[in-house]
Amino acid sequence: MASALVSLVAALLLLDLSITFENVWPTPAVKWTGALSVELAIAILALASASRGRRAVSPRALSLLSALWIALALGRYAEVTAPALYGRDVNLYWDLRFIPDVVAMVTRVAHPWLIGAAIVAVVGLLTLLFWLLRAAWRRVGRAMQDARERRVLAIVSAALVVLFVLRQFNEHVPPRFAPPVTAAYARQARFAITALTASTYVPPSPPMDADLSRVKDADVFVIFIEAYGAIAYTRPEIARALAPARMQLESAIRETHRDVVSAFVESPTFGGSSWLAHISLLSGVDVRDPDRNARLMTERRDTLPRAFARRGFRTVALMPGLRLGWPEGAFYGFDEIYGADRLAYRGPEFGWFAIPDQYSLERLDALEVTRASQPLFVFFPTISTHFPFSPVPPYQPDWSRMTDPHPYSGPEIVRAYGRELDWVNFGPAYADAIAYDLTTIGGYLRLRAARDFVLIVLGDHQPAAAVSGEHASWDVPVHAIASRPDVLAALRAQGFQAGLAPSAPIGRMHGLTPRLLAAFSRE
Repeated sequence: MASALVSLVAALLLLDLSITFENVWPTPAVKWTGALSVELAIAILALASASRGRRAVSPRALSLLSALWIALALGRYAEVTAPALYGRDVNLYWDLRFIPDVVAMVTRVAHPWLIGAAIVAVVGLLTLLFWLLRAAWRRVGRAMQDARERRVLAIVSAALVVLFVLRQFNEHVPPRFAPPVTAAYARQARFAITALTASTYVPPSPPMDADLSRVKDADVFVIFIEAYGAIAYTRPEIARALAPARMQLESAIRETHRDVVSAFVESPTFGGSSWLAHISLLSGVDVRDPDRNARLMTERRDTLPRAFARRGFRTVALMPGLRLGWPEGAFYGFDEIYGADRLAYRGPEFGWFAIPDQYSLERLDALEVTRASQPLFVFFPTISTHFPFSPVPPYQPDWSRMTDPHPYSGPEIVRAYGRELDWVNFGPAYADAIAYDLTTIGGYLRLRAARDFVLIVLGDHQPAAAVSGEHASWDVPVHAIASRPDVLAALRAQGFQAGLAPSAPIGRMHGLTPRLLAAFSRE
């Protein structure tokens, strides 16, 4: 009798915790905090009602119920883990469409044996979970054959359903319930229905007829540093780790007779989906979801590349992370696009996208800057600071070596690959990666000290919540580096601060577009 009670309680606990667990922030791990599931209470009531006058619940019904419980468990995992890792809620309608791209990226950089092991592990885990849940439901099914056990389970479940309803009106009514997973799935269904049935509104573009006279004959670079977020300044441990790289960049700016002003702007995305930040700035339209992004690209709109092209600039997209088609290129109207294949990197690979940002800048310099017969407008989204921020390429002071198949010494490669990544604390690796890009930009300013550059260096989004922390803002830094005092003075008049340290946010990413155009123009 005691063993039967223990097995029943164990089965109920397993069924409850499988859909009520919480995240161990900021990791993929989970923990049970004692919350109860109203869905389990409803399922037991349904079984008790269906078992009246019958010998047992059918094995087929128990298997179906176990499969349903796996779906609920997976939904719960996505619901509680996504905010901890990415800083935002999951949206299946948006996120599932990018799974093929993620799979393609992983298969390019991971060893086949590692991919195979991961598949086997996932399949094995799901199989084990199904077996455990089916064993638990079979034990509950046997309880339905016993009139006393069925009656007790039904009474307790009914009481829990009543308490759950009362708790919707008074949150202090015990016990504590986890949010129903079915409600999360219903919310995902609403997202999909709204996206499929509602017409996507795209706001009008801002005027882009600026004369750009203040940047005439200068090369204007827009450099999006991947995952360069406000935490680079607001989290003390990361700010301290980045202090030496910032000092070096400031020295490079000052010694090449340039100056810098900075601000914060609010990104339209968090922890990923960098292209939403890119299109928001380049089009001047606030784009916060893939639907508006897709709709906008079907229209003929003015963009920063088109505006610069009208004023005599050659417009170039430096895209080291580009390995597939890029329909945005036609929408933006670039004269030239350099993807990974055209950059032809032959050195050691670093991270998901292989190509160090220093190499990309060196190739742009050789292919465009040193050959330019007209001023350049360059759009460059970096890749060396992409999650998981490791391994970080070594900085090579001798830029001419970057095109060599062996751009680094043996010890440099050993140190870069030998640095172990802490999968619980990404902060140090993140700081190293950002420091590398800041050092690279400073090195390029020194390399072309006499060149008339106007550099707009900014983040696309904050890093994932595993780095940014809980309740982090969506702000990113933006720096304007130039030797043109009138441009920097115009930006200071719009809220930028002197130096590399931003202060208060000045608005959203798409609002930066007219600010820059105004600062670049006298009219």
